[in-house]
Amino acid sequence: MSKEMLNALDALEAEKGISKEIVIEALEAALVSAYKRHYGQAQNVEVEFDGKKGNIHVYAVKEVTEEVYDSQLEVSLKEAMEVNKAYEIGDKIRFEVTPKDFGRIAAQTAKQVILQRVREAERNIIYNEFSAYENDIMQGIVERQDRRYIYVNLGKIEAVLSKQDQMPNEFYQPHDRIKVYVSRVENTSKGPQVFVSRSHPDLLKRLFEQEIPEVYDGIVEIVSIAREAGDRSKVSVRSTDANIDPVGTCVGPKGQRVQAIVNELKGENMDIVEWSEDPAVFISNALNPAQVVDVIFDPNNSKACTVVVPDYQLSLAIGKRGQNARLAAKLTGFKIDIKPESEMEEYYAQKAENQETSPVEVHDDAIVESDMTADDYENVEFEEKVAENEEQV
Repeated sequence: MSKEMLNALDALEAEKGISKEIVIEALEAALVSAYKRHYGQAQNVEVEFDGKKGNIHVYAVKEVTEEVYDSQLEVSLKEAMEVNKAYEIGDKIRFEVTPKDFGRIAAQTAKQVILQRVREAERNIIYNEFSAYENDIMQGIVERQDRRYIYVNLGKIEAVLSKQDQMPNEFYQPHDRIKVYVSRVENTSKGPQVFVSRSHPDLLKRLFEQEIPEVYDGIVEIVSIAREAGDRSKVSVRSTDANIDPVGTCVGPKGQRVQAIVNELKGENMDIVEWSEDPAVFISNALNPAQVVDVIFDPNNSKACTVVVPDYQLSLAIGKRGQNARLAAKLTGFKIDIKPESEMEEYYAQKAENQETSPVEVHDDAIVESDMTADDYENVEFEEKVAENEEQV
């Protein structure tokens, strides 16, 4: 048994990368429990595995005392000195108590420990492998489904696709090949659990990186994404190279690049707009395809604005069930209130009137505010003339 045990440990270390020392430590702990089950006590028992010869020894550890109250835990000073005259009261002595049939028990226990360690190692390998794919995209095959999940085979593991992570316009059939976004990987008591998504906004980002080399290389950057999975998405992009048009690069010749992404998402509509440092320009771009006349920012809320559009473009700007405005708000981070030009005529008229009726007296040396009337100025001039005449007389 000893030789077979050593060979098994060596093979385990070579094939699975499981340290021999870790297995031996676990084995010794398991053998203590096995001894307790079969022989009724283990509180002072130690099991030692010889890593060179493969032999297993069981020791009962006893404390040296003047009087022995429990022979399983204690040994008298007289008996201890028969073993070695150097022993004193309070010392710990190990007595070998290896049962004759303990080899069979040890073999069974070792087999269980090794199988357990193999399962744990394989789980850790899978967990570490798929943790590297977290927040990335993978291709899988639909296996089956139940009330809670659709199960997607990713090779070494079955990932789960929950209802909220599915696209409402998709129907999944066994053997379908789909691209999924790995949203999180958990190491549970039952093994690694991989959660994937088809509705996550970052799935769109990863698809852009796959289809558009400039996005993957960082020449064109995706700044923000607003997505209603299966229906419509808006993506804002900017270029780090002034000579490259970010929108045109993403759309591609005759729309081929973006069409490949739309096909993968089963016809999800895609609006690609250019990001701008100027919030007004960015908001105008985000409301594409509607035309924007003006963007008026709320002085009391830095993240709110009113967007003015031509009357005939109002429904286009708002979109079906408010979708265009809603996605634009998510994309820009602004609360957007859309108004037709006809409702804003009074606002513009008032604004123009306020600009015309704001008088300011300007002098050469300074701006002076004055409460004096025309009569006050005439009285001052009269008094100055009287003073001049008196001086001449």
